[in-house]
Amino acid sequence: MGPLGWIVLFTLAGGALSALAAGAFLLASDSVRTRLIPHLVSFATGVLLGAAFMRLLPGAFEGLGPDNVHSVGLTVLAGLLVFFLLEKLVLWRHCHHDECDAHAGGHNHDASGRLVLIGDAMHNLVDGVLIAAAFLTDFHLGVATSIAVIAHEIPQEVGDLAILLHSGFSRMRALTLNLLVSLTSVLGGLAGYYWLDGARAYLPYALAVAAASFIYVAVADLIPGMHKRVDIRSAAAQIILIAAGIGVIELTHRFTH
Repeated sequence: MGPLGWIVLFTLAGGALSALAAGAFLLASDSVRTRLIPHLVSFATGVLLGAAFMRLLPGAFEGLGPDNVHSVGLTVLAGLLVFFLLEKLVLWRHCHHDECDAHAGGHNHDASGRLVLIGDAMHNLVDGVLIAAAFLTDFHLGVATSIAVIAHEIPQEVGDLAILLHSGFSRMRALTLNLLVSLTSVLGGLAGYYWLDGARAYLPYALAVAAASFIYVAVADLIPGMHKRVDIRSAAAQIILIAAGIGVIELTHRFTH
């Protein structure tokens, strides 16, 4: 099998495996899910922030080099503003077609669910490009890179699924969308194989935009909702689970390098 075959095989298997592993969460009963979702949202916050600050942004800085650090900051800032405007447009459309409480201080959680899908799709596209680059360099490097991607995608997909459920998506819709978004890594792999030189030039900027998406969802949607639970026990659990989410990203990074 040539490099293209291995790229398609590993990106397809990795995307499906990570999404289906996260989808196992849907087998739980409604009562169990109701109790678990707040904890998974806290965990998801840590995963998103950990992935943004410990994986995506360092990758963007490394890709552009020390002479272009300013460009990464501007890209992240632009990404945050774009996602803010996108959510505003979703809120505006929602409030002009249905009754809503956005103007009374409510928050459209469905918008954040869509944003995390956009960010995850971009992240998976980048993962596909990375896998393609590795296989084009060396088969063993390709296998190692694929294992690393799968290792950090599984906990992240669990977090994404928790966000989708928290945003009001049905279980079937959340599972289907999460699976489809996970398979965008195949498109990234194909793009990386056929247009690798062009993809490399824009890869750091794609990483920065993906980081901006994760930061925005964590800070604008998840954390405000977590502040509604103010008792000491809930706060302690939230801190522990946020730290656990960050720790999972760090551990998968160490064990796969």
